[in-house]
Amino acid sequence: MQKYYIKTAKTALILVYLVIIAGALVRMTGSGMGCPDWPKCFGYYIPPTDIKQLLWQPQHLYLENQVIIKDEKLYVAVANFKTQTTFDPTQWRPYTKHDYAIFNAKHTWIEYLNRLAGALAGIVVFLMAVCSFGFWKTNKKVTIWSWITVILMGFQGWLGAKVVYSVLNPIKITLHTFVALLIVAVMLSAIDAAKKQVFQHENNILFKKILILSIFLTLIQIILGTQVRQFVDDQIKMLGYDQMHIILEHPTITFYIHRTLSMLVLFSTIYLYIQNKSFAVQLKLVNWIMLAVVFEALSGIIITYLHFPFASQPVHLVFASVLFGLQYQLVIQLIKK
Repeated sequence: MQKYYIKTAKTALILVYLVIIAGALVRMTGSGMGCPDWPKCFGYYIPPTDIKQLLWQPQHLYLENQVIIKDEKLYVAVANFKTQTTFDPTQWRPYTKHDYAIFNAKHTWIEYLNRLAGALAGIVVFLMAVCSFGFWKTNKKVTIWSWITVILMGFQGWLGAKVVYSVLNPIKITLHTFVALLIVAVMLSAIDAAKKQVFQHENNILFKKILILSIFLTLIQIILGTQVRQFVDDQIKMLGYDQMHIILEHPTITFYIHRTLSMLVLFSTIYLYIQNKSFAVQLKLVNWIMLAVVFEALSGIIITYLHFPFASQPVHLVFASVLFGLQYQLVIQLIKK
């Protein structure tokens, strides 16, 4: 099983990043409550495409746990039954996880595809963990890291349900994002352990400290970014999408901290880049980190000064996630010495 492990693990890592992208698109389009229940979507494995499918109908066959919208509330079928000519409340129970009862076909399918991507990533992560048993006798770290990933994926799925039940509570969304990055880090550790590569590099203590500082700053930035995004969402609800040019006229202190720390990330990365050029054996990952920081900074500038053009916010988050992955991979390489 060892020979299949690296390919399976890399595929799983790519899929996890695709889930991060999908999650960013869900946030950008406001589709987080597109499926108000979990793991099904309005009680369906394949969600509805029309509001008519969710309205109570006479002489209609309903299956247990199927969901309808009635009087701006969600109701769940208590059993399999066929309705009569009038609504019978004994055949239904109110959905009590929350009181959100809005159907938007676009939002529903965006969220549904996000869940499908998560399910696919979960399956491949499980296959990766199964393949990791081939390392058990020779390198237990690979197996341990792999099964920790499986546990984290399960936790992430459970947390995703809690996000829905809380009607997109900002703290839960932030934790959801953090766990996604933790999954990336654990997977990178597993892949690195399986490769058994030793990287030649200079033992520069200051370089390592600045790198650790930069990855710490990146994590803080991602967390702050979710808070800024929440502020933007709240402003949009009050002002509307046609007022995007004034969304950041009076931002919170979080925005200013986020903007200031971005300069620290940039300067620390520039230091790493310049220092790396002086090494006899240069670290290629530093070049990719520098590139990711540049694109991350540019996307942030575009968001701020061009007033949130389409897809700019998910792109900003994706670059941040990629940057974190690159930084963490470099940390692993330097620790190996």
